[in-house]
Amino acid sequence: MATYKVKVVTGDVLEAGTRNSVYITLVGTRGESPQTAMSYKFLPGTVKEQTVKCKQDLGPIVLVRLAKSRLFLEDAWFCKEVYVTAPDGTAYRFPCYQWLEGITTQEFREGSGKKMADDDLEILKEHRRKELKARQEAYQWKNYAEGWPCCLNVDSVFDLDSNIQFSCTRTKSFKGLLIYQGATHLLSGFLTRPNSWRSLDEMRSIFSRTQGRDIGACLALPFPCS
Repeated sequence: MATYKVKVVTGDVLEAGTRNSVYITLVGTRGESPQTAMSYKFLPGTVKEQTVKCKQDLGPIVLVRLAKSRLFLEDAWFCKEVYVTAPDGTAYRFPCYQWLEGITTQEFREGSGKKMADDDLEILKEHRRKELKARQEAYQWKNYAEGWPCCLNVDSVFDLDSNIQFSCTRTKSFKGLLIYQGATHLLSGFLTRPNSWRSLDEMRSIFSRTQGRDIGACLALPFPCS
């Protein structure tokens, strides 16, 4: 009997958690583990720990398979990463950073960067082929009009997968940052100043809260500070 320790990390973005059922399967060079049910409640920014028991050692773990099924209502889940510790103490990290929506199954590779030529296992080659096919289907182009650049072959941004479209979560984050920056400049006198600045020192005091950027250095450059 081989026992693996698993940690599943939920992203800390807005509404990243889920109450749907989540299952995990470990895929190694010598076989797969049984599909193991995780706790049904995942909160944003939290870590769920689980043990996965197998009849034999799976060898090096190359893939993690996550399956999500809805209980009553659809509740999308943003998985950040998965950590696996083998019985011999070997640690593996599987970056995910994806939304899992509906009834779906997704596979994620171990975090070490590899080129296609480095994949010597057929299971990894097949995984790469499936991933490439999915991307080709998701990113199809069409001519919007004669002489215009090509665009994605969808009627609306809502037809895109949530991992592709600009989500409402990102929109809320940017709006919150914009409000914060506006309030900061207002309190520091930037937006209500009736007169011109008399020196660079006064300008530096206005921008003192912009993460250490030096307005004098920005003015000296031939391009704006990013």
